[in-house]
Amino acid sequence: MTFLVRRLIVLVSTLVTVSFVVFLIPYLTPGDPARKILRARVNDPNLDAESVARLRTQYGLDRPLLVQYADWLLHAVTGDLGISYTARSPIPPMIVGAIQVTVLLTAAALIFALAIALPLGSIAAMKRGRPTDTVITTVTQGFVAIPEYWMAPLLVLAFAVHLRVLPSAGWTGVASMVLPCLTLAMRPISYFTQVTRASMADVLDSPHIIGSRARGLSYRQTIWRHGIRNALIPVVTLFSVWLGGLLGGSVVVEVIFGIPGMGRLVYDAVLNSDIPVLQAAIMCIVTLTVAISTVTDVVYTVINPTVRSANVSS
Repeated sequence: MTFLVRRLIVLVSTLVTVSFVVFLIPYLTPGDPARKILRARVNDPNLDAESVARLRTQYGLDRPLLVQYADWLLHAVTGDLGISYTARSPIPPMIVGAIQVTVLLTAAALIFALAIALPLGSIAAMKRGRPTDTVITTVTQGFVAIPEYWMAPLLVLAFAVHLRVLPSAGWTGVASMVLPCLTLAMRPISYFTQVTRASMADVLDSPHIIGSRARGLSYRQTIWRHGIRNALIPVVTLFSVWLGGLLGGSVVVEVIFGIPGMGRLVYDAVLNSDIPVLQAAIMCIVTLTVAISTVTDVVYTVINPTVRSANVSS
């Protein structure tokens, strides 16, 4: 219970700090916020001073900064994220639609990465020092050096242009998910494989594994009953890190493949100077990332009770 309370305090304090920084986005960039709002609506460099003043009063930009922040935070907590400057429509439906797409995309990419990396990492650990281990380690480490902006066009050329077996862009079904998922999964496969190999190797050398073998369990039984569960602990943590990272880092992939997710929403908001959409998207991404981290810590303590004991005692 003490550990959970601590994590909730960290979560709330982090979100409050981030919310203040996000609120300051219009003020941290050069120019008058009122003029930015009007310029986002009207493509005219010569803005009427009276219109700017009227807009400043309409949005409460003439009030003290902390008063504006308190009002903005209260509306955000209650789900009122404002109106898009360019679309002239409420922001929450835009965020809900985009986050659903991005969560589905990132979850599918990471599940695919785990399905590939867990067997490869386990095999490499069991074949340490042998050619199989060397090949798996070398190939998967090479995935780290492949950036998404290079891999995505290459996959499009191969599978969409030449082979014509997959769509090159869009978000219309399972087939359209294959190439972006494969693009996003390349680097996680490398990290998951290396972490699985290292943790599995430590588990295989641990005393309780050796004791299980001495009690008559076969090598395969020992791996499935004792090795996999203990080796999964660091992989679970790494999974949450990548999930949070991909939620906010899938901009390149979503833009290249024309996917209407959070990355594309942020990209369009920056291009159009749509500050409310940008603020809402960033807060949503940070909230999800921090929440995922908190849930992961709780799950970690369930999987490994020694961590819970250490946190309570500290």
